[in-house]
Amino acid sequence: MNDLSLKEPPSAPGYNIMDGVAFYEASKFETAYDVFNSCAKAGDATAWFWLSTMHMNGDGRAVDKTTGFKCCLKAAEMGSIQAQTNLGVMYIQGDGVAEDIEVGLKWLCRAADAGDTGAQFNAATLLSAGKIVEKDLEMAVKYYQMAADSGYHPAQARLGFSYRNGFGVPKDRHKAFMWLTLAAQHGAGSAISMLEGLVAEMTPDELHTGHQMVEKWMHDHRSGSGDLYFRVDTN
Repeated sequence: MNDLSLKEPPSAPGYNIMDGVAFYEASKFETAYDVFNSCAKAGDATAWFWLSTMHMNGDGRAVDKTTGFKCCLKAAEMGSIQAQTNLGVMYIQGDGVAEDIEVGLKWLCRAADAGDTGAQFNAATLLSAGKIVEKDLEMAVKYYQMAADSGYHPAQARLGFSYRNGFGVPKDRHKAFMWLTLAAQHGAGSAISMLEGLVAEMTPDELHTGHQMVEKWMHDHRSGSGDLYFRVDTN
């Protein structure tokens, strides 16, 4: 409905979670909160996620991170993947709850395994850095791969870096070229500079194979936009 002011009040039947989102996006926070609250009481995990968001951000009310965490936990336990990702970050950052890196990583991995790209990238970054969790390059590559396969360009750059240097996977120039090229075409600066160095080391045959791999990936993952990728000059 375009005119949100004509929508039934939250006490009336017929509203749903999407109505709440529409009210929220229109900055009608009090009405949105009432809708989310009612849907949450009816067992809607997404509504609990939105309540968490509103409490954490202070949308139409004072910031209440403790309540925001509790709502997020409820949503995550009910299966909201978005909430599981946010919950992992909350635990890792100690935001609304006492810091618990191990629990936070478990929630991130749970969301990552369920297909959340942000969780995949965040979990991979933590595991590859090894600063606040035990380093696990093989697991990091697994999650970078999942995010890269979804077309997430920062993950493609990290995956190309991994294949370039043999971090968590055997060195593979062809795969490094493919992932770095896919990332570089979207402006990933680190991918562009690394790709230039890689190209200087590759033979014409290797570059030909690399271009074929890029073209196949683009064909298999084409969204319909018809985008073409740039080719590295091999002359």
